[in-house]
Amino acid sequence: MKKFIAVAGNMGAGKTSLVEFLHSQYGFEPVYEPFTTNPYLDDFYADMGRWAFPSQLYFLTHKFRLHIDLGQSASTVVQDRTIYEDAEIFATNLAQTGDISARDFETYMELYRSMRRVLQPPDVLIYLRCTVSTVRRRIKKRGRASELAIPTPYLSRLNRLYDEWVARYDLSPKVIWDSDKADYLTSFVGRLEFRKMLEPFL
Repeated sequence: MKKFIAVAGNMGAGKTSLVEFLHSQYGFEPVYEPFTTNPYLDDFYADMGRWAFPSQLYFLTHKFRLHIDLGQSASTVVQDRTIYEDAEIFATNLAQTGDISARDFETYMELYRSMRRVLQPPDVLIYLRCTVSTVRRRIKKRGRASELAIPTPYLSRLNRLYDEWVARYDLSPKVIWDSDKADYLTSFVGRLEFRKMLEPFL
């Protein structure tokens, strides 16, 4: 029976690595975050106040279309970042900092709530909890130019919003994994432990 597995977490938390791991271990169809196709992203990181709203709107609409397509797949899919995170974490953060106006945020959230009503929730959500220091180190290591200048307070706010969102998330079962060490990738014991935790949901 096919499943929809969602992988959530801050940038640098290890989502893409986990999606690749599940693809290689179980043959699941991987669906990746479309950050490279967002035409506003570099502008956004250079001037968040100017480009926050169109950038987040792009992610929301693109992710909605992607999410709808997941239901057409004949096999189990594992998704790198969900539409829920776009709204509940990233857009919310930008509204709280004033980079998205209250009026624009309400328009955005009205659209998001309408979209969410027709979406199939995941069968399980895997949340990769990660410290900001580890996020910083991984961002530096992968070297995406648009991410290197992101201030630490921005990443800290995202982490806080993630923890708050996961605490109230009730659309599906959820698995919370400490991804600082990513030991499901680096050790045999870690892989066994991760499989044992996840397999009841597969």
